[in-house]
Amino acid sequence: MDNGPRPAAGTARAQAGPALQARRQVPGLPVLVLSQYVEQLYARELLADGSGGIGHLLKDRVFDPDQFVDSVRRVAAGGTAMDPDVVARLFAKETDRGGAMSRLTPREREALALMAEGRSNAAIAQRLVITERAVIKHTSNLFAKLDLPPSNDDNRRVLAVLAYLR
Repeated sequence: MDNGPRPAAGTARAQAGPALQARRQVPGLPVLVLSQYVEQLYARELLADGSGGIGHLLKDRVFDPDQFVDSVRRVAAGGTAMDPDVVARLFAKETDRGGAMSRLTPREREALALMAEGRSNAAIAQRLVITERAVIKHTSNLFAKLDLPPSNDDNRRVLAVLAYLR
């Protein structure tokens, strides 16, 4: 059995402070926040160090126990699990600032938003009604636009999502 860090979970207002403190004490600690509302400040702070899994789900939209367990596992493994509303709110701020995200096409932003939700290429293709090959092309384009060159040390998909969510 894996004895690595366990995800810290809790509501945004009640647990984000302790989650931030726990992440400072244990760098890379996976954190999954459940909240009633989109808590942009906490999500941005948790993403700021760029290490460890991160999730921010809205309680009212967690209906499927299997999906929830999948989200917990994804975050525990160092991935992301973001509610689409959280992603949209964070992305709107970045686009308004005219940052790197403003260089992406609408389709690339859609693909990146689905990556931020933790979707696979197959799931992204199905959701956008395009081929997996098209998803790979959009992904390659957004990596280039976000200045994320190929690397043996870094997962560009995770780095793109983190750039997107900051």
